[in-house]
Amino acid sequence: MKLREHLQITVRSIKLLYSLSRRYFISMTAESVGRAVLPYVPIYFSARLIDALAAGEPVEVLALYVALTVGLTALLGLLNAWLAAQAAIGSQENYNASEWLYAEKAMGMSYASIEDREVTLLRERIKMESQTGYNLWFLVSTIQEGVGNLVQVAASISLCASFFAISAVSLGAKLAFVAGVILTVAVSSLLTRKDALIRNQFYAEAVGWNTLDMKFSQYLENYGSGKDIRLYAMEEPLVEFNKSTILSIWKKEAKMDFLRAGLRFLDTVLNHGLRLGVYLLLISAALSGGLSVGSIARYASCVVLLLSAAAGLVYNIQMSLVNDQYMKRFFSYLDIPNPMYQGSLTIDKRDDCDYDVEFRDVSFRYPNTEAYALRHVNLRFRVGEKLAAVGMNGSGKTTFIKLLCRMYDPTEGVILLNGVDIRKYDYDEYMALFSVVFQDFQLLAFSLGQNVAASARYDRGRAALCLEKAGFAKGLGMPKGLDTPIYQHFDPQGVEISGGESQKLALARALYKDAAFIVLDEPTAALDPESEYEVYSKFNQIAGNKTAVYISHRLASCRFCDEIIVFHQGEIVQRGSHDQLIGDEKGKYHELWNAQAQYYSKRA
Repeated sequence: MKLREHLQITVRSIKLLYSLSRRYFISMTAESVGRAVLPYVPIYFSARLIDALAAGEPVEVLALYVALTVGLTALLGLLNAWLAAQAAIGSQENYNASEWLYAEKAMGMSYASIEDREVTLLRERIKMESQTGYNLWFLVSTIQEGVGNLVQVAASISLCASFFAISAVSLGAKLAFVAGVILTVAVSSLLTRKDALIRNQFYAEAVGWNTLDMKFSQYLENYGSGKDIRLYAMEEPLVEFNKSTILSIWKKEAKMDFLRAGLRFLDTVLNHGLRLGVYLLLISAALSGGLSVGSIARYASCVVLLLSAAAGLVYNIQMSLVNDQYMKRFFSYLDIPNPMYQGSLTIDKRDDCDYDVEFRDVSFRYPNTEAYALRHVNLRFRVGEKLAAVGMNGSGKTTFIKLLCRMYDPTEGVILLNGVDIRKYDYDEYMALFSVVFQDFQLLAFSLGQNVAASARYDRGRAALCLEKAGFAKGLGMPKGLDTPIYQHFDPQGVEISGGESQKLALARALYKDAAFIVLDEPTAALDPESEYEVYSKFNQIAGNKTAVYISHRLASCRFCDEIIVFHQGEIVQRGSHDQLIGDEKGKYHELWNAQAQYYSKRA
């Protein structure tokens, strides 16, 4: 990475950190300055006090130095405490804002990116790197330590400047002092660079281990895993797996710690060697009468702080350059574009929901794949129709729905709404036309009413009515009614609902949205055929005059639909009513019907 790119990333990183929480950025930086300045107050005034004592100054002068030492130190301490409190509050703001940054990015991504495994791995990696201490969080510590070290370097140099004006110290001794400081800082920088490389190599490998450990912990913490662990006697294999993984990590970490300890030993010897030289130099100058006792204390203390701060500053710079690689990956996630054309046309809000949808020679293949999921789909349906899409797993039914709801755009062909390419409509307005219940629908660990409305605020009467229509009136009789929490993630009084109840709750959510199109994409796949038929039949009644699209691989559940389209290997191979399709003995529908007849022969 070139210097220009490092600078660009650093500037962008600082701007991002400032935007997340100005309170945190300002208070954290100010607190670093105050903390760095604090030790120099007693160093300076204590040196003046010692010299005043040696010179026999009046008590008033001595008292002034004592008061300044204690008073300024106390004031700076109080100021730093207040700044630290502000930084602690800002730190939480910063954390919340950074978490929202991930959420906001996920919500703004195209669905193709959400389903992209590479994007998922990238998000997991940068979040794990954050937990390891890199990217945005390492930037925080770099700023804190870097600002403090820079202030201490400047303060130490300013307080040591008078040393070079002392005539009792020879020019050679002064040059030796400067050379010693430069040599110590240079060697310390090389050692810290080597230390950083060793640590970074370990932590880079640790990302994979940490991700594995996180997945492992999530599996163990999920109470649903308890059944499998007990039924299949998985305790010993899991313990053994965890033990072997941790031992492997510990061995590598021990090797890293041993190497780093050796580098720190060399650095410590060098630093203390220079300190010894400084003390001998100052003592020699004092014995010759060219240096006061207070000056010895001041210079010795400042040199120690100078060496520490200079080495720390160089280390901060080195580690910042390393962290830029992590920040680059962090920004690469935030910079993932949304290629979906957003459109600008307004969709007419029609009370009669008179919408006409047409698939015109639509073909589609998923990103990074060669095989087509859909080929040459031509289909048109109007408001109020009940359309069923059936077929074997993998035949293209769900892909058809994803294109209809514009989660993806067609690879070839066009989808029209009232004769207009749906890509030209405002994206959010188009999405508002659909209420969809997918097979893998998700409920939230919030209240019953919030799950129905998919919102924190909602119309209670409307939510209750939708639950009744969906056949989940039982929920209204729960202890807290619509306020009853679902699951126990956040509330120990939460209720665990069955799969069938979850499905009814998802249907109530689709009803609450009151969209022009209602789409059910195999949300009842976990139910038996009889139960699924009852659900679909009931929902067909409550859908009323809305356009409804049902996706199922169970044919008997969709006999009530106006039209059935049969998908096979990504193509529509048949379409018509149940009676028309069952009468075609050479057709795919007839083949599937007979294959499934054992499940619903009584109803047929």
